[in-house]
Amino acid sequence: MNWWGKLLGGGFGFLIGGPIGAMVGAVLGHNFDSGLKKLQHESDEDLSPGTQERVQATFFTATFATMGHLAKVDGKVTKDEIKMAEHIMSQMQLTAEQRRVAIDLFNQGKSADYDLRAVVEQFRIECRRRTNLMRMFVEIQLHAVYADGHMHPAEREMLEEICGYLKFPGFMLRQMEILVRAGRTTSGSGQSRENGGQRGSRAQSSTVSVADSYALLDVDTSAEQAAVKRAYRKLMSQHHPDKLVSKGLPPEMIRLATEKTQHIKAAYEVIKEHRGWK
Repeated sequence: MNWWGKLLGGGFGFLIGGPIGAMVGAVLGHNFDSGLKKLQHESDEDLSPGTQERVQATFFTATFATMGHLAKVDGKVTKDEIKMAEHIMSQMQLTAEQRRVAIDLFNQGKSADYDLRAVVEQFRIECRRRTNLMRMFVEIQLHAVYADGHMHPAEREMLEEICGYLKFPGFMLRQMEILVRAGRTTSGSGQSRENGGQRGSRAQSSTVSVADSYALLDVDTSAEQAAVKRAYRKLMSQHHPDKLVSKGLPPEMIRLATEKTQHIKAAYEVIKEHRGWK
């Protein structure tokens, strides 16, 4: 049985424990109680900490609950933010039941008593140093934040807080932000806010700028070709869909990871063209 079957079958939250387990239990309701009874007669060895299915369930739970929390931090949940959450669910091709769970988690995240620090720190512990997974988690949150075309100062502050709980260095949020903005397409519904929160031009084109391309690969503008190529390959490896799934990314999210690799390739090509490399 895959992780979805075990999650929806109940009892999974008990095994995970902590705030994430409590959220799972609240979503599943009566299934949770029946799942606990089942666990009394079955081994839980295959769901021990660090196992792929357990990490997948934790990733999914933390992702949608934190997305709801971020949507509410600026005072209101906009239609664009709801649409973005629904868009991510559509990309994952969730069943009706899976979608219900995701929506319930999103709503739990909007509650005033949502313990962001406890959830994110438990997620980090469950990931067991799977930095690439934690990066993907933050990138999905950035997608949700930019759903309404800009980042509110309160949203940026919370994202910085999340990165702190995940023990990410300061530059990583900037790098991930560039990657997410590179994937935004121009539309009449969105506007981007840059430079300290000031509203700017319409939503970013999918073409990343030269400056952002260097920042995305985390290399200096004078870096040698070999150094740029190493940085590119490292970033591609971090976002390789198959590797992410093997480490615990829910398979339903593979499309999101694939999009990231396309934007990284585009940034590398921008630098190559800028420097006249073949």
